Amino acid sequence: MVDLVSISDSSLSAQISAAGAELQRLQDGNGADLLWNGDPAVWAGRAPLLFPLVGETKGKQIKVDGTLYDIPRHGVARTSRFALVAAERAHCTWRLDASDATRRQYPFEFRLDVTYRVEGGALHITAEVTNRGDGTMPASFGFHPALRWPLPYGGAREAYEIVFEHDEPAPVRRLANNLLSPVAHPTPVAGRRLALQDGLFRDDALIFDELRSRALTYGAPGHRSLGVTFPDMPQLGLWTKPGAGYLCIEPWQGYASPETFDGELADKPGMVAIAPGATRRFGMSIALQG
Repeated sequence: MVDLVSISDSSLSAQISAAGAELQRLQDGNGADLLWNGDPAVWAGRAPLLFPLVGETKGKQIKVDGTLYDIPRHGVARTSRFALVAAERAHCTWRLDASDATRRQYPFEFRLDVTYRVEGGALHITAEVTNRGDGTMPASFGFHPALRWPLPYGGAREAYEIVFEHDEPAPVRRLANNLLSPVAHPTPVAGRRLALQDGLFRDDALIFDELRSRALTYGAPGHRSLGVTFPDMPQLGLWTKPGAGYLCIEPWQGYASPETFDGELADKPGMVAIAPGATRRFGMSIALQG
């Protein structure tokens, strides 16, 4: 039974665990760490996969055909063990199939395949969710990588910024008791630029639920940076614990339940409907720049 797989090319190397099919380490060609180390005294996560929920639901329950099921924040994938399907020098694929344990929380017949590939100075992550049941399956998916803040390329922490692909004038959202607050907050993005500071995260994550961009650059001006692309993901979360050595850049399909929502899972905002036998693809890439 394989617990950890390493993949690499000349520019990047990555390690992925069977536990949650979670990225454990990402290093450049010189061995510099780009991913948070999962220090449990601060936050034990590194890059969990969020499925079939992004965020939390009211009472940590979902309703399917009138029946309530207990399910933790971000769903079942991050606490499940995946099976290794394929492993080569520069890529690997992990699989999670529905089981008795997952059905008690999410009563659908799914298959989740997650492929990690390094190529040309980029890590590409692709998740494919297949509905193996007879009825329509509602699902969300999210990525949650914690990138080093600051990166190992220099620049003061307070100099770091995110530069979006497009202007982002829409209001941002916040959580209230881990659910989506109805209050819209003025965006802290000036045109395409978001100056990063710990104060942005004193009230938890910044949630962009009306995002224009599907790409961004993260780093300090004048230093090597990271490009993050997510063509399949319409929402984005940014999060850290103030003062911690990471910034989570989280492309999402879906988000936490609105505070007042307690309806059927299929009607939860942000869910996608996957037809019987169909597969829905979600992807993101992290690339060295400069």
